[in-house]
Amino acid sequence: MIAVRGLLALPEWSDVVVPAGADGLDRRVTAVRAVFDLRPEVAAGELVVPVHPPPAADWRVDALLRRVADAGGAGVLLPGGLPPATRLLGDRLAVPVLVTAAEPLDLVVAARLALAAPDLDRARLVLAAQAALGERLRPPEEVVAVLRDLLDAPVALLDDRGALLAGDPVRGAVRVDEPVPQRIDVPGGVVLAHPVVLPRARPSAWLAVELSGPAAARAEVAPPALALTGGAVQRWLLANRLELERDARSRTALLGDLLRLDGEPTADLRRRATDAGWQLGGWHVGIRVGVPASVDVVARGPDVVAALRAAGVAAVVVEHGDGWTAWTSFDQEPTAARVRALGTRLRAAQRDLRRTVRAHMGVGRPHARFEGLAKTVAEATDAARLAATRVESGNFLHVDQLGMAQLLLEWTRTDTFEPAARALLAPLRGLPGDLVRTLSAYLDAESSIAETAATLGVHRNTVAARIARVERELGVDLAHRDERLALHLACRTVLPTG
Repeated sequence: MIAVRGLLALPEWSDVVVPAGADGLDRRVTAVRAVFDLRPEVAAGELVVPVHPPPAADWRVDALLRRVADAGGAGVLLPGGLPPATRLLGDRLAVPVLVTAAEPLDLVVAARLALAAPDLDRARLVLAAQAALGERLRPPEEVVAVLRDLLDAPVALLDDRGALLAGDPVRGAVRVDEPVPQRIDVPGGVVLAHPVVLPRARPSAWLAVELSGPAAARAEVAPPALALTGGAVQRWLLANRLELERDARSRTALLGDLLRLDGEPTADLRRRATDAGWQLGGWHVGIRVGVPASVDVVARGPDVVAALRAAGVAAVVVEHGDGWTAWTSFDQEPTAARVRALGTRLRAAQRDLRRTVRAHMGVGRPHARFEGLAKTVAEATDAARLAATRVESGNFLHVDQLGMAQLLLEWTRTDTFEPAARALLAPLRGLPGDLVRTLSAYLDAESSIAETAATLGVHRNTVAARIARVERELGVDLAHRDERLALHLACRTVLPTG
């Protein structure tokens, strides 16, 4: 819709004057109707145009103004002059009275075309988007580029958390938990967002466009084109999802066959592993990443690969139950230092994943050849099962830590050890800084200040200060191996495991 003053800006209406009711020029116009008498029925938003000039000082003009005012009409356009009394009435009612010497029917046609312009623009935009996209599947980057060119505005494809997948950053926060088209007002403009919904309860992605400045006037025009291009993204995602699921089933089946091996792998199994790019020879370290059952492991698989790669770990990742089974391989047996460095990188990858999903991770020991793959994966799976409840370790466990944890657990199951452990740590109770948990995380991290800080989510200087206070309060030297072991036993006993 446009206002009465918007009609006055049309070239065809350039000689129209407003002798009365100028205070009502912001009235919205929904229709412009030519009438052949001065007693028509008037609808809200209508601008009435008597075709024939009324007689001078005709009372029916005043009656028409009142009828327009009572109905919430937009105004009256009269061919000819205007009596003073009618001018005063128009000002009092704030109903625009427009006067023209031009042919009124020509003005009616021009006004109706202007009112229909948004519909025409909307239709042209949808047809242009359909023609540009065509029938073939297009990746999201191409779909975003098509809409950007059509609207000459920033367009973004966002994931189900609102993070940018493709296109340009846009202002405004999309409410990703509300799967309905959204309009978000931003300074100087508006952001329109349309959900890309796959056969699930929650949108898989969002297509958003930011219209600012003069482009904001197209906010009523853009939604159908946004929905059309969103459908194109949806078709691509569905096709891609089918391909991902097919690949995931193939990887899962191959992993199952390898883990069930009793002897040498067959030629067919070796060929399938080679086709998948899996190395069976050398030494392997198993990795198990577990997540809640609600997590879509197929869709989030690339996130796991990306987190491992960002941490400097090249690994095979396979969708497996409620999570992923993975492993990294070495040509030669890795040294203890190399295994510790790998553990540090894997811990960093798991922390990265935990920013968006409650992931726990277990890591196995190095084992050789294809038969060692099953062993290290089994160890990683056991470690991950325990890591799921080990909040104090950041929900991360290496199988070497797991072996020690099992041993410590046996030692601490006596009736006398728990009271002794609580008495040992009693000086730390009630002090600020959660010193017992900090000490436990520090010992789990093999006395690494940096790892402890990352696990607890605090600055390393904070950890250093806390550990120094632990040593002062307990009168111990944590550089001494026996004292570290005793305190590790005590922490394991007094801290909850979940």
